[in-house]
Amino acid sequence: MTRPDRSGYDVIQDYLRLLDSSPGVYRMLNAASEVLYVGKARNLKARVSNYARPTGNSGRIQRMISETASMMFLSTRTEVEALLLEQNLIKQLKPRYNVLMRDDKSFPYILIGKGHDFPQLKKHRGARKEKGSYFGPFASAGAVNRTLNQLQKVFLLRNCTDSIFASRTRPCLQYQIKRCAAPCVGKVSSAEYDALVGDAERFLSGKSSNLQAELAGQMQQASDEMEFERAAALRDRIQALTAVQTAQGINPRSVPEADVVAVHLEHGQACVQVFFIRANQSWGNQDFYPRTGSGAEEAEILEAFLTQFYDNKDPARLILLSHELENADLVSAALSERAGHRIELAVPQRGEKAALVENAARNARESLARRMSESATQRRLLEGMTEAFGLEAMPERIEIYDNAHIQGAHPVGGMVVAGPEGFMKSQYRKFNIKGEAGAAGDDFGMMREVMTRRFERLMKEDPERQTETWPDLLLIDGGAGQVSAVMEILGDLGVQDLAVIGVAKGIDRDHGKEEFYRPGQRPFALQRNDPVLYFIQRLRDEAHRWANGAHRAKRAKTVGATPLDEVPGVGAARKRALLAHFGSAKAVSRAALPDLMVVEGISAAMAETVYNFFHHD
Repeated sequence: MTRPDRSGYDVIQDYLRLLDSSPGVYRMLNAASEVLYVGKARNLKARVSNYARPTGNSGRIQRMISETASMMFLSTRTEVEALLLEQNLIKQLKPRYNVLMRDDKSFPYILIGKGHDFPQLKKHRGARKEKGSYFGPFASAGAVNRTLNQLQKVFLLRNCTDSIFASRTRPCLQYQIKRCAAPCVGKVSSAEYDALVGDAERFLSGKSSNLQAELAGQMQQASDEMEFERAAALRDRIQALTAVQTAQGINPRSVPEADVVAVHLEHGQACVQVFFIRANQSWGNQDFYPRTGSGAEEAEILEAFLTQFYDNKDPARLILLSHELENADLVSAALSERAGHRIELAVPQRGEKAALVENAARNARESLARRMSESATQRRLLEGMTEAFGLEAMPERIEIYDNAHIQGAHPVGGMVVAGPEGFMKSQYRKFNIKGEAGAAGDDFGMMREVMTRRFERLMKEDPERQTETWPDLLLIDGGAGQVSAVMEILGDLGVQDLAVIGVAKGIDRDHGKEEFYRPGQRPFALQRNDPVLYFIQRLRDEAHRWANGAHRAKRAKTVGATPLDEVPGVGAARKRALLAHFGSAKAVSRAALPDLMVVEGISAAMAETVYNFFHHD
């Protein structure tokens, strides 16, 4: 057991005798056994010996060493294995002194499906289970939608679902506005449509250098043969193709495929900007704000970001960086191992690649400046809220709750989260109301169920409150009754020290006349022009929007439900096939066994299962 009077340097020195030169991962823990830092090493003994010297370390590392009371070690077979294990532990443990990527969402792709005679052009997000050609990633849904919009004008590929395609008897509006070739009603042959699909794939793959010239040649031939309508259609496609190429903000000629990653660090805050270059075109950019581990430098931030960012994403074959990495060869090897092919990291100094990096760095610098300005404003509002409500300290995490239902139908509870950096959308939660309170339209009962489920889970997962998932302040949509119900629930769970505020609409249920309720105190109101009042209104409105959105989604899902959802073995694909063939669930329920067996994708055994479900006798 470590003596309390011993320094962190002494503790680390003791471990050196037990270490060898193998690669591995180490953890530094404080006196409360909380993980302070997770690190990797090519040579554990050499790496840890750096921490045992009182000189030569940055202020951040010295603070970490001074808090270190014990260490843990795990040897690995290779350095790459150590790097991958390190990043997994960082994501899992979230140590204070490590760089941590806080936004790990997936990115959308464009998919040209291949499970149909006339492939569909559509947006795709998630696992690539569907057969087809995938192109991306795109930085946002907006970037995908803009590209899809232009591609439809150029290549005239359908975007309708297979079931709608099968039920069409005349061309839809997409054909009328020249965004689809209408294969559903035979306006284009299979061979002609396949040629359009091939052109689209060439364009999205960056192999479209001759495409415009080919279209121009076809237009001239059609004109010579006096097929003026076809020539006009080709002219429109050429114009649309030109518009696609012009609309891309960045079109690097010498860089067909790359991810451009630049970091800007200022006052302990960092912004990482990522641009996706595919097919010699920019497919959008996204900014990220990693936690900097109490003072990490640019190279460490960038290295940690790359290994965490590409944990579940496909990197480009070339990644252009704004800063040199300390372990560039190791990061390249790890990314190459994940991707199954070589990934090159480069810090360009001149030419078009350097210009791409400079552009990303400028965007990172400007994005961080905007965020810091917004954060300063947010902190002032939080400080104002602290003073207005007499809170002990400025809240770092506010949870706002609301319920949504229509006379007890489809009840849903919603929780949104806000803090010094604004709304924390990755922390939002939805609660499907399961108890009797939902059906009865009992708002008190629904709030009681939501709060019970939320805090029972928190008590189970983190009873010592060591993580950032515990709130400092709860905002409840309601008055004294709702606040009392929440305080009773928290009391039953042994949570006594959370600030709770109820926000009631007030007189005439009008904005600006809100009344605030606190446990054991008289209700009060803020001045109509108080910025804190506007801030609370935004928080409440966001919770209302979130809960209503969840309610509408649940209601739409219920409206779209059919008896087929209850048939064992009938998933989304078989459901679509049955509905497309018979037209309705009622027609499926009345179908004879031989009729069910002719539906594409329905085997004899499945046909019998469906038939028996609707004919119990």
